[in-house]
Amino acid sequence: MNYLSFITLFLLLLGCSKKEDPTPSKLYFPPNNSSWESTSPESLGWDVNKLVALKTFLEVNNTRAFIILKDGKIVVEEYFGKQFDNVTNFSAASNWYWASAGKTLTSVLAGIAEDEGSLNFDAKTSDYLGVGWTSLTTAQENKITVRHQLTMTTGLDDGVANPDCTTPTCLVFKAEPGTRWAYHNAPYTLLDHVIANSTGKNLNTLLNDNLKSAIGMDGQYIQTGDNNVYYSTARSMARFGLLLLNKGKWNETQVVPIDYVELLSTSSQNLNFSYGYLTWLNGKASFMAPGSQLIIPSAVTPSAPTDMFAAMGKNGQLINIVPSQNLIMIRMGDVPDNSLVPFLFQDDIWEKLNEIIVD
Repeated sequence: MNYLSFITLFLLLLGCSKKEDPTPSKLYFPPNNSSWESTSPESLGWDVNKLVALKTFLEVNNTRAFIILKDGKIVVEEYFGKQFDNVTNFSAASNWYWASAGKTLTSVLAGIAEDEGSLNFDAKTSDYLGVGWTSLTTAQENKITVRHQLTMTTGLDDGVANPDCTTPTCLVFKAEPGTRWAYHNAPYTLLDHVIANSTGKNLNTLLNDNLKSAIGMDGQYIQTGDNNVYYSTARSMARFGLLLLNKGKWNETQVVPIDYVELLSTSSQNLNFSYGYLTWLNGKASFMAPGSQLIIPSAVTPSAPTDMFAAMGKNGQLINIVPSQNLIMIRMGDVPDNSLVPFLFQDDIWEKLNEIIVD
């Protein structure tokens, strides 16, 4: 074989051996109605006896809805307890609040607005809210960007009397933007106005135009005190998780930019590696919890797969996305504990899931 032929063959073999970027295997996407294909736990080889124990655990811990999707199909779907009226049984048609799990939904809407060219993450927040949205000096305020809001690094003081308060008197200087991570609701809540002022659409309109009809999702943002809280059915929460599992693509339609799904599920700064863009990330060496500057030398959910990323809210509102297993776990419910982000409760669920799911 001459030298030229050898080089040609080598390049061909190199091209054939190049690995493709990992993507989810074939996923099922439910139609925009009540139909949704299912798969039995038995057909997957799961331990159904342990599944009974998990359901008991969920019920005694005030769960309202629990769903597991595998490859997009429903494996587990359970409803417990009563609706808000404490009379009507909770069902697939019942709505519940997402709490801070809705932060990931808002993050996705911000990503869509940026992709459309309406919103610039690196622009000053004051470009969208006007000068004086905080009590900082103009020079200090001008250093805060939309990206800082999306990553919990505004430097505003989360230790004020009411960290949900969005008036300028509640928004005071603590540190230079980008130098301190703190789970602070007020700067996040103001993203609603940032997005609305940049796009000319409020969150519900933007959601209706870009997500709801595309993936068959229901629900709406409702102003609750200082916060704008999303309410929907559990199945809509599962649809949103499935969209993120498939990197923003629903069937053949790219609903959310793939680059943004990858961005939100990657460490957004080097202060709290377990936090992306308003999204929690598993598998990191440490994390920080709301209300504390302590760095905890552990993954967010040690019992869960390391590639899991999650939307997590108070009282155990959970969307867990596990790309390596093509799996989505949804939990809605009342208080299992009183933490802003239910780290321990989520880990308890995964301890039990690990006994059920057989690879």
